[in-house]
Amino acid sequence: MSTRLRSLFSFPNPVNEVAARTVAAGVLLMAVSALAFDQRWLLVPLTYGFFARVLTGPTLSPLGQLATRVVAPSLPVAPRPTPGPPKRFAQGVGATVCTASVIVWTTAGFGVARWLVGLLATAAFCEAALGLCLGCTIFSGLMRARLIPQSVCEECADVSRRHPVLARSDPA
Repeated sequence: MSTRLRSLFSFPNPVNEVAARTVAAGVLLMAVSALAFDQRWLLVPLTYGFFARVLTGPTLSPLGQLATRVVAPSLPVAPRPTPGPPKRFAQGVGATVCTASVIVWTTAGFGVARWLVGLLATAAFCEAALGLCLGCTIFSGLMRARLIPQSVCEECADVSRRHPVLARSDPA
């Protein structure tokens, strides 16, 4: 694989938490619009966006581009770097839920798919409004259970890298 192609299909590490929360706000807006206004077609760009972000970070995601290039830089908040692997995992969870909602919509109807879109909207709300990434929380639990090796995210495994105060070994 060429270097250019490899860089296209890479996920940023670290990720700007402000941009990630901005993307979540966009996902929330689209999911709520799909539900409130019966706009089922919004599931298609939502699903595409999640897959694009899993594969390339914000590079091929229109929502990711808007968040990283326009919205987040214009906010009066400093960028906050956060580990990329948990965010990529969270995008993968979103892609799975969106794909399931499209499959359910096409096979069983939108009434059943609404529940999956509601779960997606809830997770997006938690990220956008509260800064609580449910996918990242699952990622952390999988690391603690040793289902995801620590080598995937050394920074995630070693909290002292993000919080030097916690690294102090002097109990006095």
